[in-house]
Amino acid sequence: MIDARRLRTLRAVADHRTVTAAAAALYLTPSAVSQQLAALEQETGHHLLAREGRGVRLTAAGEILLGHADAVLAQLERAEADLAAYSAGVCGEVTVASFATGISLVLAPAIGTLAARAPGVRLKVLDAEGDASLPMVLDGRADLAVAVEYRGAPRADDARLTRVPLYAEPFEAVLPLAHPLAAGEGPIAVADLAGEPWIGPYPGNPCHDVVLLACEHAGFQPRLVHSSDDFRAVVALASAGAGVALVPRSALLGVDLARVAVRPVDSALATRRVFAAVRAGADGHPLIRPVLDALADAAPEADRR
Repeated sequence: MIDARRLRTLRAVADHRTVTAAAAALYLTPSAVSQQLAALEQETGHHLLAREGRGVRLTAAGEILLGHADAVLAQLERAEADLAAYSAGVCGEVTVASFATGISLVLAPAIGTLAARAPGVRLKVLDAEGDASLPMVLDGRADLAVAVEYRGAPRADDARLTRVPLYAEPFEAVLPLAHPLAAGEGPIAVADLAGEPWIGPYPGNPCHDVVLLACEHAGFQPRLVHSSDDFRAVVALASAGAGVALVPRSALLGVDLARVAVRPVDSALATRRVFAAVRAGADGHPLIRPVLDALADAAPEADRR
């Protein structure tokens, strides 16, 4: 018999590529992870891992087992959901990881909705960058993520996750008031900003990927002179004439825009698509389902904003 706990360990090692990183994600010691992997190899009768530099990679047998592991773990999530549904009285805590504006737009309103609909469901909210929440769900550190697309993210058809689309929001150009394009109405062309100094998030931030993609589609690489993941700082730099920026519309809510011009842009690629994600099979859990429904109800209002 193959121990499902060891399948979770195999998945963590496949995700993190080192025993040490997998151990940290699973809150185990590296020696405990190594022992579980050795036991799994003994159970299957195959070598599952091979060293590669300072890390490890899955062997062909390991890749085969990993595909089955994802299906087994998803089915176990469904079993837990069904058993929880069988137990009368929904009461418990759901840990949700989300980036800051996702908390403001959909997660905070969802808390109010849950208080009326499912008062026994408590949310524990973790502020996480857009590229951090999905790994937290996969590692079991969070039950649900409010996340965005980014380069290197698990694919939309990843069998480990179930996604629920929430909302999409455009990025808008933030320009110094003295900029030639600051005046006027209607969208401006991203290509018209090609020669400007740019202000933007650091690489690894999903918004950085959106900016690069929109600029690349317009035929240029932005000259990123200033970097900040804090959009208030980005707006402040633009107001000082330090450069131009593309900023998600929701990130401008509550920011002092008196000394900048905000203009829509002509690129459909300058859009942030936001979704909720849970481990595959967990979307029917009686604690998680009300949270997904409350987030979905909050999403149309986020679109209107």
